[in-house]
Amino acid sequence: MAKELAPKNLGPGDRAPAFKLATDGGGEVSSAMLKGKPYVLYFYPKDDTSGCTKEAIEFSAAKRKFDAAGVAVVGVSKDSVASHDKFKTKHKLKITLASDPEIKAAEAYGVWVQKSLYGRKYMGLDRATYLIDGKGVIRQIWRKVRVPGHVEAVLDAAKTL
Repeated sequence: MAKELAPKNLGPGDRAPAFKLATDGGGEVSSAMLKGKPYVLYFYPKDDTSGCTKEAIEFSAAKRKFDAAGVAVVGVSKDSVASHDKFKTKHKLKITLASDPEIKAAEAYGVWVQKSLYGRKYMGLDRATYLIDGKGVIRQIWRKVRVPGHVEAVLDAAKTL
């Protein structure tokens, strides 16, 4: 079992932790590559599960609007790049999916947390979204995300950057 970690208490106004991750299609994304451009980093538990699929489809459907606002969108889970490729193809996703198998980014952002299902405790990714400005500062955080209406809320906030 992974060691228990207290979530990092990141908040608006804090510098976003640096990251460098492999992406679908054999690419790479990093905080350094995104410097100077606002972006959304959303963490989700698992490819091709119902809530995660709905969230990815909604972010994909809104991609043009995020692009028009000049805001990149990156989804992050601990799934492999191969899993992301299948997930992206199956659901015709238009957003970048990054792989964090060693959960370094998840730990840095405080989303690798202890969960409980039917009384069994385990470590897993918390569904959370971070809006980060072009200077690398966290502007807004959504934790324990419920998918309905979430993408619209993130887009509205992104348009204010």
